[in-house]
Amino acid sequence: MTPLQNDLFLRALARQPTPRTPLWMMRQAGRYLPEYRATRARAGDFLTLCSTPELACEVTLQPLARFRLDAAILFSDILTIPQALGLGLEFEAGEGPRIDRPVRTAADIARLPTLDPERELRYVMDAVRLIRRELGGRVPLIGFAGSPWTVATYVVEGGGSKNFARIKAMLYGAPADAHRLLAHLARATTDYLNAQVAAGAQALMVFDTWGGALEPAAYREFSLRYMAEIVAGLTREHDGRRVPVILFTKGGGAWLPELAAAGADALGVDWTTDLATARAAVGDRVALQGNLDPSVLYAPPAAIRAAVARVLDSYGRGHGHVFNLGHGIHPDVPPEHAAAMVDAVHELSPAYHR
Repeated sequence: MTPLQNDLFLRALARQPTPRTPLWMMRQAGRYLPEYRATRARAGDFLTLCSTPELACEVTLQPLARFRLDAAILFSDILTIPQALGLGLEFEAGEGPRIDRPVRTAADIARLPTLDPERELRYVMDAVRLIRRELGGRVPLIGFAGSPWTVATYVVEGGGSKNFARIKAMLYGAPADAHRLLAHLARATTDYLNAQVAAGAQALMVFDTWGGALEPAAYREFSLRYMAEIVAGLTREHDGRRVPVILFTKGGGAWLPELAAAGADALGVDWTTDLATARAAVGDRVALQGNLDPSVLYAPPAAIRAAVARVLDSYGRGHGHVFNLGHGIHPDVPPEHAAAMVDAVHELSPAYHR
């Protein structure tokens, strides 16, 4: 495939020297961009947008036309696996995702089929192939999946949840069932991510959005364990390059040392943990990604620049940092405020790499 013209993101994940701090944004292809909203309106609904490779490619590339970003991330959703497993998936306006056939019993778990990503999720792989071709080597492409625990919360609850009552009842009352479900999702996720690599993804990220809802012992047993299993089963070399893996547990600052031992190349850090604290906790074992509070982007450009400076200063001098938000960009953020953040990173970060 076409050689990379900008590999700063991959070099930072490998903790190699870079002339500045590379950056991308979680949810960088999303509703805050008017061009995204226009494409989504053309698609008719979110699932059609995700499952049409040409449209997924279009929205993946949109932020790169606006901002000086160092990576593209596949436009998809963390709930593609439940949909592919035949559980049914709908997105209701203002209500979020809904699983039509929740998995709540041992019999439900036993009925789950084995996933063939190139068959049931062929549209994702076709999108990866198309995006790689259209990128033309400008920047690397990130593939991703949800963590088994996070996906399981939706699968068992039947959608989003505030207190995770059903899955926590399973976790504490029927732990063997929870482990069977999580093991099945971990195998499916490993196969799914490896298929993305085979299709052209050059880095991978596992989003553990709801790991922070667990107590420490439960986090280690029901979330971290299965992310480590996925990392151990991933393709780590493709097309002559290492394929780095990023793990991100929202609200997981207390578990960074254990996450660093899980085998990934980098850890995402949300805005509730200072990068200086995170860097001291993990040493030189992994790179770090993050961690501007997304709500900073509601502020004027001067305040955004000052906040970017604080994040860069918190990480300090040296390599191994990918600038990002501490979670996804909010849908009502003005695009020019995102541009102010990007410009500030470009202008301020070289001083930390001399």
